[in-house]
Amino acid sequence: MDWYTIDNIDELDTPALVVYPDRVKQNIAAAINIVGDVARLRPHVKTHKSPDVTKLMLDAGITKYKCATIAEAEMLCICKCPDVLLAYQPIGPKLKRFIRLIKTYPGTKLSCLIDNMIAATAVSEGAIANNIIIPVYIDLNVGQNRTGIRPNEAFELYKQCKLLHGIKVIGLHAYDGHIYDPDINIRTTESNKAFESAATLKDRIEKDGDAGLNVITGGSPTFPIHAKRHNVECSPGTFVYWDKGYSSFTEQPFLPAALVITRVISQPDANKLCLDLGHKSIAAERELKTRVLLMDAPGLEAVSQSEEHLVVEAGEGHQYKEGDVIYGMPYHVCPTVALYERAITIENGQITGEWKNMARDRKINI
Repeated sequence: MDWYTIDNIDELDTPALVVYPDRVKQNIAAAINIVGDVARLRPHVKTHKSPDVTKLMLDAGITKYKCATIAEAEMLCICKCPDVLLAYQPIGPKLKRFIRLIKTYPGTKLSCLIDNMIAATAVSEGAIANNIIIPVYIDLNVGQNRTGIRPNEAFELYKQCKLLHGIKVIGLHAYDGHIYDPDINIRTTESNKAFESAATLKDRIEKDGDAGLNVITGGSPTFPIHAKRHNVECSPGTFVYWDKGYSSFTEQPFLPAALVITRVISQPDANKLCLDLGHKSIAAERELKTRVLLMDAPGLEAVSQSEEHLVVEAGEGHQYKEGDVIYGMPYHVCPTVALYERAITIENGQITGEWKNMARDRKINI
């Protein structure tokens, strides 16, 4: 029997997201083993969005977390996580919500990113108005070209931020999500080159008299590279569930721990099947044929997809029929999880419960 087989599958409506807690625990343990010191691990929760997974991480000794939305931050606060970075620059109403979080959950140390003086000044003014100090990380653009300030321009931003009241620069954030070559040697070379600019900036700041700045860096692809550095925190996210898209990183020991379950619902012609796995059930940002790996039906080839349907080519003489179950591994698990309000837990081949994906919502309370 394959590791993913569900014995009481007839009890499960589809499409469904299922998770395997034993594998999740193994992945958490593997991440801690790779980094060596659990205090240097700051996992990103955007993959699982779940208080149940967060509690497993807390039980394993992980105290620092990273997130991208106010809802993810609040979920972590509800779980009483000690240290949470909102890896996002709060602008406008989001800043007001972030300040409400800080005041509502004083037991959690909440910090955020800034990469320009307009945002830094707004955070400063919001903090002063609420009589609080907000810890901030300077977000560095080390090649992703998405957010962040270029490291060679960041020293001046740091100097200006030091003059602002209400905020305190406590570190640098250097995410290198653009580095994902399957070859670990190429990935290492590119990661070292990208990180060098952040390290140079940190050295310059320390020479200016501000020692002890924290550096948060990397995601899952570069995790084992940054784990070997001294005095940095690593923030992988996908590792906890893993997926087909990251399976090319063969040097990493993580196990697929989340799948989607689908059924054949129709046969539009003699050679084609229609599955109940549409855009609303699997992340659809990738090319059609690389959205889901149909694990126990590798001969099926996707030919079209719409909101509720995935049509696949089965070929002449196939034996599939309506009601047949197929197990799928997402190529990109993070946005796939966000499509489901809950994940069904599978243990010893049995459906045992469910984990709410609480932080898939844009708002929990605040």
